[in-house]
Amino acid sequence: MLLSTDIWVGALIRRAEQGGAFAVVARKGDPRAGSVLVKAVNRGDGTARLYSEATRGDGERFWMQPVASDREPDLDAYIGRTARIDPDIWVVEIEDREGRHFLTEAVEAR
Repeated sequence: MLLSTDIWVGALIRRAEQGGAFAVVARKGDPRAGSVLVKAVNRGDGTARLYSEATRGDGERFWMQPVASDREPDLDAYIGRTARIDPDIWVVEIEDREGRHFLTEAVEAR
């Protein structure tokens, strides 16, 4: 990320809220260089998706789904394991009627 993580997370939360969603920092990591997981929850159909930032071999950054499941307990288990390995990780949870993630960067569909 070109911005510090705390500023980027704040912008994501504002974008989600402007779109009519509810967004919150569920876990705060390193303010300057922590990586981010974004959990998008669709309360309408009870599904959720998790997004993690990744980098391609050419240096291009994108978002991917590190877990194939759309069940929230499975995503929370992944988040817990990741936080034990990387204590600097941020987790942003977005609740939206349509399950939107509000990421503006490239997102690879599973």
